[in-house]
Amino acid sequence: METVTLNSTHKKKEFSCGEGSLDSYIKIQAGQDQKKRVSICFVLAEGDGMIKGYYTLANDSISRDSIPASLGKTMPYKKLPVTLIGRLARDERYKGGGIGPWLVVDALKKALRVSDEISSIAVVVDPLHEKAADFYEKFGFVKLQDTTRMFMSMETIRDAFEEKTKGKK
Repeated sequence: METVTLNSTHKKKEFSCGEGSLDSYIKIQAGQDQKKRVSICFVLAEGDGMIKGYYTLANDSISRDSIPASLGKTMPYKKLPVTLIGRLARDERYKGGGIGPWLVVDALKKALRVSDEISSIAVVVDPLHEKAADFYEKFGFVKLQDTTRMFMSMETIRDAFEEKTKGKK
């Protein structure tokens, strides 16, 4: 499986995850956001262009005061660079196939790879509701202070992928 950048061959109008805001985003806004360089939409699609799932990545920043104190004490700036998974959704037709978790891992890998060239201390998400927050929590995301946003440090992400790589050797 491999994600690619959203393009005109993808069947956006047929995507349905059951969450209205995520459905309308891929159908109406995602292409415009890409053209304006606001975010990039990555899709996992069938050969015929049917979208199994998607996520967006963008640069963002968070307050040093909102991150765990153990990490915040060492940070020299009030605003810290992060990578935002702005949206993530799986089409209902592919429910139960592991697409959602696969998309999260793919997004984390991309964010980690890019953080070696463009500084980012963490990946953040803005869960739409408690069910989504529970989903991200299973990956190790933690809530930022005084917000519904969730956070995973690049150090944690790097350690997780290095551990997985060591296990395969």
